Amino acid sequence: QLQLVESGGGLVQPGGSLRLSCAPSGFRLQYFAIGWFRQAPGKEREGVSCIRSTDGSTTYADSVKGRFTISRDNAKNTVYLQMDSMKPEDTATYYCARSPSDACVLSAKTLFGSWGQGTQVTVSS
Repeated sequence: QLQLVESGGGLVQPGGSLRLSCAPSGFRLQYFAIGWFRQAPGKEREGVSCIRSTDGSTTYADSVKGRFTISRDNAKNTVYLQMDSMKPEDTATYYCARSPSDACVLSAKTLFGSWGQGTQVTVSS
């Protein structure tokens, strides 16, 4: 079964940092764009960031631009999301998912697959 596994969530104070990891089970990440999404209680799942495989180009939601950094290590078969200057509104369950190609279209979340179980991120003092 082709699935992604997220890790690294937790409780952090406003202004703090966390790094999330996304690793696959059953396939290599290097051939696909990988996206990070999040879903807060009572809200729709939204795209946060995405990174392509071929050139490493990145896409960010306006709400996280300048604070979050997505990266990938194809040798370790892992994608990361570094989250800095975190805000309470970043509180959500974070998911990573695989694009069907090497394209990053965060608005087309229904096209992404291999969703993991998610990792909870809570920003609170």
